[in-house]
Amino acid sequence: MWSYPNIDPVALDLGVLQIHWYGLMYLIAFAGGWFYGVYRAKTREPWNSEMVGDLLFYVAMGVILGGRIGYILFYDLAHYVAAPLDVFKVWQGGMSFHGGLLGVTIAMLAFAKKTQQSLFQVADFVAPLVPIGLFTGRIGNFINGELWGKTTDSALGMWVFDPVIQQTVQKYPTQLLEALLEGFLLFLILAWYARKPRPPGSIAGVFLIGYGVFRFAVEFWRVPDAQIGYLLWDWLTMGQILSLPMVVIGLLLVIYTHQKQQKNQ
Repeated sequence: MWSYPNIDPVALDLGVLQIHWYGLMYLIAFAGGWFYGVYRAKTREPWNSEMVGDLLFYVAMGVILGGRIGYILFYDLAHYVAAPLDVFKVWQGGMSFHGGLLGVTIAMLAFAKKTQQSLFQVADFVAPLVPIGLFTGRIGNFINGELWGKTTDSALGMWVFDPVIQQTVQKYPTQLLEALLEGFLLFLILAWYARKPRPPGSIAGVFLIGYGVFRFAVEFWRVPDAQIGYLLWDWLTMGQILSLPMVVIGLLLVIYTHQKQQKNQ
């Protein structure tokens, strides 16, 4: 039996300024991405530490803008139409990974054009860095006490107060499960796969497959957003619908890039 520790979402209260753990998780993610990116740049042309710093600026803009806009459009448009100022309350959560992915893709296109590289080259460099942000982001969700899983009697359930029913119940801590799968395990897979030269685009393809499969699986334990609920058959969620194309595109990308490499040999 384990219980949610009821962590204060405010890490530091300076009176006029409050620093939230959720925001700190993003800072940690970008710092971790920079350090790992600099490490990878040492053995990959034409990358260097200055390019990594520039790339992360582009990625940060894509993550924040794409993630926020994606959440608004995919998950809770009616709320933000009724309360438009809530758009800026990012410390309360409300970021969509799939929206962030679209934002990052646009950012990578812009960076690729600036550095005269292909999108595949940039995407392959970025892909192994992303799980760092996924890991810290899910830890941020856990600290915020959001995105809980279903109620359960399993030993894996965590005791947490449910404000809807005003009771303490056991729920799956799916934030931690996603941190483990989409963050830690996916990082290990990509770090291992990217050790050797791969066909351009294949590392990004493996990332799309890995994230899509892990996210689709976790959705079976996670509770969908209340304003959306299940979309079909009392189990299909928006997260699963958005993850399926990732798996398909990732598979096609890996197959295409490897076949192209074999033809050119």
